[in-house]
Amino acid sequence: MLQDTEVVPQPLGDYQPVDQWQAHVNDLFHQLRGERAGEYFQTFTSSDYRLAHALAADYVERVRTRDRTWTDERRAAPLVVHEWGASHGNLAACFLSHVKSLDREGTIYPRIRYVLVDQRPQALERALAHPDLAGHRERVETICGNVEDLPAVEAGTVDRIFCNELWNEMPTKLLTKKDGEVEEEHVRPNLSEAKHAAIADWSGFIRAFVKKDAAALAGFPPFFDDVIWEREYRKVEWKDVPYRKTIMEFLKQIDEQVLVPVNLGAFATVKEAKRLLMAGAIGFSSFDAGTADVAVLNNPEKPCSGQFGGLYSVMVNLALVGAVANHLGIREALIEPQREFVGRSLGVNVITLTDLLATHPKAKNLAKWEQDRLIVQTIRALNESYHSPYRRTLHFPLSPDFPPEEREAVQGTLLSMKQDGVPDTVAYLTEEEILASLRDLETLGYERDEIDIVWGIPPAGVDYAHWSFRP
Repeated sequence: MLQDTEVVPQPLGDYQPVDQWQAHVNDLFHQLRGERAGEYFQTFTSSDYRLAHALAADYVERVRTRDRTWTDERRAAPLVVHEWGASHGNLAACFLSHVKSLDREGTIYPRIRYVLVDQRPQALERALAHPDLAGHRERVETICGNVEDLPAVEAGTVDRIFCNELWNEMPTKLLTKKDGEVEEEHVRPNLSEAKHAAIADWSGFIRAFVKKDAAALAGFPPFFDDVIWEREYRKVEWKDVPYRKTIMEFLKQIDEQVLVPVNLGAFATVKEAKRLLMAGAIGFSSFDAGTADVAVLNNPEKPCSGQFGGLYSVMVNLALVGAVANHLGIREALIEPQREFVGRSLGVNVITLTDLLATHPKAKNLAKWEQDRLIVQTIRALNESYHSPYRRTLHFPLSPDFPPEEREAVQGTLLSMKQDGVPDTVAYLTEEEILASLRDLETLGYERDEIDIVWGIPPAGVDYAHWSFRP
């Protein structure tokens, strides 16, 4: 089935299982658009600091508790912290800065070896270039490798692992039951007829796309936004799928012809994390969008996958990740809403800017440019009470359909934003910050009663979660 109504799609390759094309296009995305990823999506650590500070506060508290039971020799040993998926260095910078500020006795920060792990050298270079890492460079190392298998790292040597919004872009199969058999989704990428016509050397483009030749593809018109996916279903080749018995047992809970994510990349990282964590380690944490609710997984209308600027993202089946972890001998895996982890660790009530925007009574009925204007106006209102300990420039691409006079006004507002203000559209906000800005928010049309409700709303069926375990 075609993803949209284009009449004559032009194939870019053959049908393959989702995980294979996912790995292919995501590799190309990071090569071609990795430096500009923030134009297409933000993670909770792209510019914001609160998840990093929550991890730092949690880590310092747990290390202090553990140190009380350890010998002097063990308390003097290095603390190896891994970040899997280097992002842009913001998580590392904010984590290390907050650990240092909390560690007044100087017993934890000097022992930390913070290791950025990514298979893309350019990602590691970008992360190391983050200006706020300059003061921590003696603590930071890098490993260029695939987090599914890190043979250069000795078993039992790592104390803490962060895996932030990485699972949803790692290889994932989509399986479904039909007439007693298990099938998997195969996809084929195509380009729209219009984009095909804009590419003069079609055969050269195809060669570059198949070979993942980013340098050659950069010479062609941008194409990610014009990819159309065809889908069909074939009997699964179990030789390509680990944990078959665990998966089959899980699928007994799922109705026929309901697609279920099988996050192979996530399974591999859990296995590798278990190998690397030392005895008594603080443990592994993954933050990603997914669900552990079998009722949600059994819903045929759930959002299984999507593309963000070309990055192929699949929701995380946290229930199946937990089942695989149990198979691997992990008995104490925990799942909680990410928002709860951040709030509990920092001792404050938090929601995201996205949560706040959703409470506006007219937000859903606004044109795209009007939504953009509301976002910018909301950030300006919040900045009266919001004061970040870090300086960040707000990058917010405006919708192309802005009326010229409105665009000029909103661009002027963006340019006037303070650098210690709300850093992006997914930033965490405290209850105190929102209440202090309430009068200005009400002027924009927000209603106090609707804002009050959001603090008690349970997580959505598919939402950002914190999945963790200790060895």
